[in-house]
Amino acid sequence: MIRSLRALSLLLGYPSAELQAHIGDIRQALRTERLTPGDAIDALEPLLSRLETGDLFDLQADYTDLFDRSRKLSLHLFEHVHGDSRDRGPAMVDLGQTYIDRGFIMTLSELPDYLPLYLEFLACQPFEEARDLLGEPAHVLAALQQRLAERDSPYAAVFGALLGLAEARPDAEALKALLERDPAVEADVDDEWQEAPVTFGRPDHEAGGPTGLIAKIRAGRRSAPART
Repeated sequence: MIRSLRALSLLLGYPSAELQAHIGDIRQALRTERLTPGDAIDALEPLLSRLETGDLFDLQADYTDLFDRSRKLSLHLFEHVHGDSRDRGPAMVDLGQTYIDRGFIMTLSELPDYLPLYLEFLACQPFEEARDLLGEPAHVLAALQQRLAERDSPYAAVFGALLGLAEARPDAEALKALLERDPAVEADVDDEWQEAPVTFGRPDHEAGGPTGLIAKIRAGRRSAPART
């Protein structure tokens, strides 16, 4: 178990009394495992302190306002990769099957591409593989970090920590395209996301076309649709 990934997964989950009670354990896991850069851990302290001592109702309300009411801040990876295109369904099935193939049992009533769930899955993989898979959607993580920082949200530090742990530098063109993309004004998502169904971390795909998470993320590297 990669404790740092599990800790960061918990920080992105819905605030609860149980989470508040284990903030000290999360701090310790991040500092003792030493997989995350020290400055990235330091940057997490405002969020850790807030989660540890804040009013739970306020924490939950803030979380909902951030992640549940804005598609730009969605914690579902395929929202940023495929939007509402027809490819999203097969991608979800592929990812769910990847979990099954690796012996990972989903206990959350969430879609497979839910980031905290994906981090839980990576936490159970060999470190080098987990780090590579975490780095593949680096531009998505970087876009979320930037958007949260623009809102002065302490949650931005979680994405900084993920990028630091992955030792990944986001593709500049992919990041620019994603930041310019506005889900609210997409007129024809099927035209925008013309990409053959591909796998998410699996070696082959019955339908052909590019394989792996990198190929799937490639959809986010094309030009963003024009704003209205």
